[in-house]
Amino acid sequence: MAAGAAPRPARRGGRREGGSNGPRREAAPGLVSVMESVEAVARTLLSFGRLSRGLPFGRAHGLSSRDPLLPLAPRSQENADPQRTAFLLRKQWTLYSVTPLYRFSNAHLRDYARLLSAFIAAEKQKGLAVEVGVELDIKVAVSSLPYLKGSDQDQAAILVQLSSRSPASPKNSEEKLIWSGWFCCVSGDNLSKNVPEDFTCLPLFLVNGAECYTSIVGSWFQKTFDCSFRRLAISPLILSWMAAMWTGCKVDKTASAMELVFSVPCLPQPLDISYAIHPEDAKALWDTVQKTPGEIIQEEVDVFMDCLYSHFHRHFRIHLSATKLVKVSTAIASAHCDGIIKFLQSQYLTGVLMLLTELAISQIE
Repeated sequence: MAAGAAPRPARRGGRREGGSNGPRREAAPGLVSVMESVEAVARTLLSFGRLSRGLPFGRAHGLSSRDPLLPLAPRSQENADPQRTAFLLRKQWTLYSVTPLYRFSNAHLRDYARLLSAFIAAEKQKGLAVEVGVELDIKVAVSSLPYLKGSDQDQAAILVQLSSRSPASPKNSEEKLIWSGWFCCVSGDNLSKNVPEDFTCLPLFLVNGAECYTSIVGSWFQKTFDCSFRRLAISPLILSWMAAMWTGCKVDKTASAMELVFSVPCLPQPLDISYAIHPEDAKALWDTVQKTPGEIIQEEVDVFMDCLYSHFHRHFRIHLSATKLVKVSTAIASAHCDGIIKFLQSQYLTGVLMLLTELAISQIE
């Protein structure tokens, strides 16, 4: 982008965010650039001490994005077939944190599938016992995903899938996947090294499917492995980190616009504001703010967001700082404050999972 050129927010028709009951205000094209004022804004904010908040997750130093949070694929995955993780992409996953599992073993995954299948059948029949091994309406598969790891010390991810076939369908017809959930731990050494030997650390649980099955599966894991589940929300502070980190990532294909969604409080009817920024302009802004390539600190994230807020206020006279950041969408991934994530790039999958693992661990601790 040429110096002084106007950022090019992506044109989008007005639409409502999923689950929102209110209209959305959209950023319009032709916005005046704030690039020329970034350095001055940064110097002013720093001089007034506005950017003195501590780093998230208790870190005392800069976050290296070369990177602890969004690395390129680890060496063990450099030659991995992207098709192996394709089924995880472009789906909405609901996030949970999970305490360590007691006496869980990868050697018994088939037994776990059989026992969970019987438990689901029993629950569906309102507690009536079901003989293990009989033909059931729902088929359970439990498998290992050894390539979803950040280091050799991490436990392999565990995938649980529920599939079903309509009673009217022929026996040889294809089963339909109705629910998926997976446990993982990507670079979770801080938790793993502090638990007894009989416990397995898989602190992050991601679910796609009906909540009724999530409840049943969760109940079985809790009773079998003495663990507990808790919904994992994402704070506005963490969402701003995601916006900055993901903006700085390179993608092979044409990147989509970065979109920030804000919720306006204290109104009779819910109102969301959508702020879309052309990816090249967002990247140029971040490159101007970031002082050391490959390293991210809290001050830079704050300056990046403050510049975007100032840019928006200049044209719409709306103080986004008075609203709540509820969603971030980039070419890498999208994340919602309710703890919903959608992965869009396989090469950054483990990097995003590393951040989510750390969030899950911080909630457990």
